[in-house]
Amino acid sequence: MRLRALLDTDALGLRLLGGGDELDRTVRGVMTTDLRDPSRYLSGGELVLTGLAWRRDAADSEPFVRILVQAGVAALAAGEAELGDVPEDLAVACARHRLPLFAVHESVAFATITEHVVRQVSGERAGDLAAVVDRHRRMMTSGPAGGGPDVVLDLLGSDLDLRAWVLSPTGRLIAGPKVAGPGLPPDACAKLAAEHLAAVRTGRRGPHRVIMGHTTYSLFPIRSGGRAPQAPRTSQAAQASRDVRESVLSDWLLAVEADAGDWADERLDLLQGVTQLIAVERDRRDAARTVRRRLAQEVLELVQTSAAPAEIAARLRVAAPVLLPGLGAAPHWQVVVARVEWDEGGLEAGPVAQSLLEEILVDPLATGPEPSDRIAVAHTGDEAIALVPLPAVSSEHDGSETGLLADALLAAVREPLSSGLDGDGRLTLGVSAAVHSAEGLRGALEEARHARRVAAARPGRVCAAGHQELASHVLLLPFVPDDVRKAFTARLLDPLRDYDRRHRAELIPTLEAFLDCDGSWTRCASRLHLHVNTLRYRVGRIEQLTGRDLSRLEDKLDFFLALRMS
Repeated sequence: MRLRALLDTDALGLRLLGGGDELDRTVRGVMTTDLRDPSRYLSGGELVLTGLAWRRDAADSEPFVRILVQAGVAALAAGEAELGDVPEDLAVACARHRLPLFAVHESVAFATITEHVVRQVSGERAGDLAAVVDRHRRMMTSGPAGGGPDVVLDLLGSDLDLRAWVLSPTGRLIAGPKVAGPGLPPDACAKLAAEHLAAVRTGRRGPHRVIMGHTTYSLFPIRSGGRAPQAPRTSQAAQASRDVRESVLSDWLLAVEADAGDWADERLDLLQGVTQLIAVERDRRDAARTVRRRLAQEVLELVQTSAAPAEIAARLRVAAPVLLPGLGAAPHWQVVVARVEWDEGGLEAGPVAQSLLEEILVDPLATGPEPSDRIAVAHTGDEAIALVPLPAVSSEHDGSETGLLADALLAAVREPLSSGLDGDGRLTLGVSAAVHSAEGLRGALEEARHARRVAAARPGRVCAAGHQELASHVLLLPFVPDDVRKAFTARLLDPLRDYDRRHRAELIPTLEAFLDCDGSWTRCASRLHLHVNTLRYRVGRIEQLTGRDLSRLEDKLDFFLALRMS
């Protein structure tokens, strides 16, 4: 705002004493002081309000005005409540340094002037920023991104004095302000993401207010703009629940270091516009993943249909340069399998698991605008499958673990994901060992799926298992003599096969379905179109005939291996 506008506002009680030719100066803030040297608190452009308590005699005016001019203030306003008329020596000093001088009527409080200036300056800044945001949105929607979220966060900092960060649903820092000041540590990011997901799951509308230590944050959801609209549901409550579960584990959030509870509607609308702008960038990044997803889907289909190793190898040669640009040698590969399951069925969980697995697999040490550009994730049914390339491992390696480790993948994201699953969902994840050829990829996929089943047998909402935990079972099978393997299979399965032949009881199909559903009575009964009590009777008969207990992990694994070897 201009000094002229302040002078024209009668309610402020300002009277011009000097500097009439400087009234077009811009006011960027306001400060009240009676310090002899307030320079440390001035940044330029302020209207300085003073009650003149710093003045002991006429000689004090010149150095005080000189300090203000050197700091770049816009004008000085002296109150008449304490000393009456403004001293002539102060007017002379201001005229000498071309600093506009106002007198403030004794009936007007400095707080009134301060409130008016702050409100006007903030409103003008918000209007300027809104125009910039709107221009940036048009630019991004019609062409390449104009700098991504970082540009928008810089605008928030410079124009509204707001520090803000863009976080993924797992608490990964996607973008933050470049201005000096303390950053947002990883544990704080995870905590904010967890609070956000918990608020979304309970149906609370954003922004969500979170207090950590002595700092208040306001969390704004960043909803993907490209998500297809949902079909009508049977009820409004079902619609809300279904929508939340489809997006809660994939949407970004904007964490603003401020309490938005007392913001005006105009500022809230502006921040909503900022989230929409960042959502455009999110959709652009998702679109860029299409090629990697398609490569993963093609390789997965070849592996699952038992295609020739040469054909799979050809697809891997196409994928390697896309996922690891500039790599000279063929990489090693790992397979990661993830599944998101909700207690209430009816939701296609494959896309949710795909988006979440892409986020989990981002290397936290990676740099660049898109650190997930080495990740190719496909989904089939309720399962997401990642094809992760690794640089070729030296043959002289010392034997320590390389590549992805199951526990490490979930260590940093367990807290926010547990909040997002909110008591009615589960995430289970399995990781294979690294393989160096197309021939080993099918085994790696089976290994990762088996590891995920091991994770599913554990308690907790977020669980993972790696290939190391299968060493006593899967990895030793090739070294077991054929006669031992046949005896093992016959001992477990022959009693069930004999019983099925005599009674047509379908115990073998029941066992396969029960293991494939990770021991879930509800899902298995639904898959087999049985009443749960009928399923319990069949499982009880299996346990009676074999002497095993299907509630024990060891017996589940033995049955699983026996079925695979048969």
